Amino acid sequence: MTTLQNATSAPPLRFPRLAQPFVALGLAVLAEIGIAFFVLNVVSVPLIAVWVGIPMLLVFVPCVRWFANCHRTIMSGFLGVRIQRPYRKPPMPGMLMWLRTTLSDPATWRDIAWLLVNAVIGFTLNLLSFVLFVASVFYLIYPFLVWVTPAGVFDEPFGGAILPTLTPLTAFMMVPLGLVAFLIWSAAGERLLRANAFLAKSLLGPTENAQLAIRVRELAESRAETVDTQAAELRRIERDLHDGAQARLAALSMNLGMAEEMVARDPEQAAALLTEARESASTALSELRDLVRGIHPPVLADRGLDGAVNALALTCPFKVDVTYDVPGRPPAPVESAAYFAVAEALANAVKYSAATNAWVQITHEDERLHIIVGDDGVGGATVTVGGGLYGIQRRLAAFDGTLTVVSPTGGPTTVIMELPCESSSLKITPSSGTA
Repeated sequence: MTTLQNATSAPPLRFPRLAQPFVALGLAVLAEIGIAFFVLNVVSVPLIAVWVGIPMLLVFVPCVRWFANCHRTIMSGFLGVRIQRPYRKPPMPGMLMWLRTTLSDPATWRDIAWLLVNAVIGFTLNLLSFVLFVASVFYLIYPFLVWVTPAGVFDEPFGGAILPTLTPLTAFMMVPLGLVAFLIWSAAGERLLRANAFLAKSLLGPTENAQLAIRVRELAESRAETVDTQAAELRRIERDLHDGAQARLAALSMNLGMAEEMVARDPEQAAALLTEARESASTALSELRDLVRGIHPPVLADRGLDGAVNALALTCPFKVDVTYDVPGRPPAPVESAAYFAVAEALANAVKYSAATNAWVQITHEDERLHIIVGDDGVGGATVTVGGGLYGIQRRLAAFDGTLTVVSPTGGPTTVIMELPCESSSLKITPSSGTA
């Protein structure tokens, strides 16, 4: 069975308002370049019969996918949501298997269809958005152009057929036209780009069946990761008990036995053994408490997520501001996942960020628990397999949660986490108050 490739999460690009006309111009140019990709791919398919098309497709299809992925990233900035990549992954390695999977993948042909549609409709929408902006700027500065250019260049607008030759003073009558064009661009410029983005999403985004396949794959991966994580956690607990508390309790038993034998003939030595046994018992008890705290912290059970996170903040070597605005107490599994996610994010900040301040914000909105952990450190944090942030991602995925990391070089770092948490599941208890 083939599976679907899905892009890793990253926040969509955002374009400043004044940068959008130039983005539109670039997209218009790229739309016409896409015609070349369209022609090359269409020509390559029938040439498969004479084997010439195979090497052509091996080159052109990845080029089209790269071209489409670039547009997915750009269009996401206008939609505010990331357009997923719906491509199927070959079930087995090999050039022919890749070619077979690619040619049978509807996403491949939707990409090619988009190239043609984008060259016509996308080009028109982008060019219109750019022309509106350029026209507004042109007519707003028209008097200046008439003043600084030689006669006959700009002083006869519309070829002199509508208006007479203008002077720098009478050229100001063109400024209202520029204002009208600017108002039209302000109202419609971004909408034209969004319309193009919706058009691209309809062809480049996954279909309903593809979304279901992506969802099934994500759930299967999450379940497998959860099973592996639980097994690893059980092995860790077993190892900690065997190497820690169990060994100390065995030594305690031996010391008590030796003290029992020596209490009559050597009370001082017996007392020393009893002292050592008491210290071993105290150490074993401390290790057991640490072990239990790692499974489910007592402070979380006693004081809720708010109090537990505030307790975490007090253990950090720098100032941590905690904002908690949840109308009740989340279910225990969600509360535990949120606590350990915050703990790991703060631990990462302590280890790697060189921060002097951090902040934790926990809110509840749209049936989801929103958690933001940030610091003013050096930045550069990424999600890598085996790392702390990866562990957070897998922990949240078990609850259908998400993790987004924004950490440019030089900082600051912002870790955004979300967990499903229905309002009806929130419990109003005294322990949910601020500690």
